[in-house]
Amino acid sequence: MPGIFSRLRYSPFLAQVVIIRRCNLSCSYCSEYDRTSDPIAFEILEKRLWKLKSLGTLGVSLTGGEPTLHPRLPDLIRVCRRLGFFRTGMISNGFLLQPNLIQALNRAGLQEMQISIDGVHANETTQKVLTNLKKRLEWLREHANFRVVVSGVLGASPPHEAEAVLAFARQIGFTPRVLLLHDDSGRLKADRAEVMAFEKILGEVPKRLVDFSSYRRRLVLEGVAPFKCRAGSRYLYVDEYGQVSWCSQTRRLWSKSLMDYTFDDLREQFYQYKSCHATCTIGCARSASQLDNWRAQPGFGL
Repeated sequence: MPGIFSRLRYSPFLAQVVIIRRCNLSCSYCSEYDRTSDPIAFEILEKRLWKLKSLGTLGVSLTGGEPTLHPRLPDLIRVCRRLGFFRTGMISNGFLLQPNLIQALNRAGLQEMQISIDGVHANETTQKVLTNLKKRLEWLREHANFRVVVSGVLGASPPHEAEAVLAFARQIGFTPRVLLLHDDSGRLKADRAEVMAFEKILGEVPKRLVDFSSYRRRLVLEGVAPFKCRAGSRYLYVDEYGQVSWCSQTRRLWSKSLMDYTFDDLREQFYQYKSCHATCTIGCARSASQLDNWRAQPGFGL
């Protein structure tokens, strides 16, 4: 296990772990799913979680694909809690949530669920909309003991629909957040109407600590928001093959097996300059990097 000094300097604040690549949906903008793959074996995922703990990882988010398709999801959450991660969360599209599953997640010790909703009405781009998810959200309000974060997404539906999503989230007591749709490389996609809606929404959504850099506003208004990306160190994306990448959008650029990952890798990637940083919309990478913005990174700004 790393010492406290190593944790403070380089260990991951957050690791996102793909537990199944398959998804029950096929949103046209998404590049992070397939329709055929099997769940990753529980025993393999357990070893990966132990490895993340040995690297000093503070928080884990189970993701996919759609993680509720994994038959041992509650057991994986129990492993995370036994390992003592500071936060255990998951990302879901919400479609498969039922009261019995929500209660099983409660018993397992889930601390946070994130659901992003693309609009109010289904369209050719997405089915992940409020009309399809309202009942599931009401079940979450009734049964969930964990925190629920609902993100309204700008880019897949008319902008005013994102406002309606966030209004509903506030109405039923969930944490609202606004996200910007990105392309396959993680870069911003937004037209003028979406920019105007974003400005309005941002003034209504309470800021969390990780949002205080205001990078979303800079991206929307200026097109760039440079930051010293610490992905590969403060933030790890672990795909279904157990490969660590900077994020889901950079899997083809760089990766290394998690089981071979060392503190030397964490330190190396902490200082590794990422040329995609200025136009990146990947909130997890940005928020995990934020506290280290004052520390040097060779190549930054050149």
